[in-house]
Amino acid sequence: MAALRILYQDAHLVAVHKPAGLLVHRSKLARGETTFLLQTLRDQLGQRVYPVHRLDRPTSGVMVMALSSDAASKLSLAFNEREVEKRYLAVVRGKAPFEETLDYPLREEDGSRPKAEMPALKARTDIQRLDSVELPVQVDRYPVARYSLVQARPHTGRRHQIRRHLSRRGYPIIGDAKHGKSVHNRFFADELGAPGLLLAATQLCFDHPCQPLRLCIDCALEPAMAALFERLGWAGHLPRDRVRTAPATPIADTPP
Repeated sequence: MAALRILYQDAHLVAVHKPAGLLVHRSKLARGETTFLLQTLRDQLGQRVYPVHRLDRPTSGVMVMALSSDAASKLSLAFNEREVEKRYLAVVRGKAPFEETLDYPLREEDGSRPKAEMPALKARTDIQRLDSVELPVQVDRYPVARYSLVQARPHTGRRHQIRRHLSRRGYPIIGDAKHGKSVHNRFFADELGAPGLLLAATQLCFDHPCQPLRLCIDCALEPAMAALFERLGWAGHLPRDRVRTAPATPIADTPP
């Protein structure tokens, strides 16, 4: 495969763009796959890399990998403690709320036992409608079709959290075969050239594990998704590759 797009790299970590459809590492989901982000990046850099978080196979966007076991331990802790700010862009069916917090509990979907037997865990996603469009076509039962561009900021890390939360709220992501609606998925694929799941991780902000810096790494969309935004009149919302730094988040004083 082509070389991965590197967004940021130093002696301790590397941030890359994960293409949609690429598995991060070997797992029971692989089913004969031979190409994985972890091995591709290792070969590209010529050194070992350590995964510290996950991104669903159909989701594109920014991922951070550690370049040492020490950095991996610190970054993994930051993700587990919810100290990393995440921003996603999604195209959904309908006119989504201008701003809302979705806090539906979610059951884990790890395949180890039936989902109904899994405990329901707290999950929170903040969403904001950035734009919307009304197309003069009958896709479902209505004479026009409405779609929205939504920003999602998850505060927990449940499996398929954004996809499940938006679907539960009534605004499924376009291209989501499991939680979406097939008639809208087909319309976007056949008529608008949509590349698949219209969900992209566009930003990560976190304290550097080994330096007194806070990093904010933005990631541009894949070309097909960017072209769709332009076609729908949403070009002004297109993110671009960018890295910003600031002093690290101060540690709160512990009372005596």
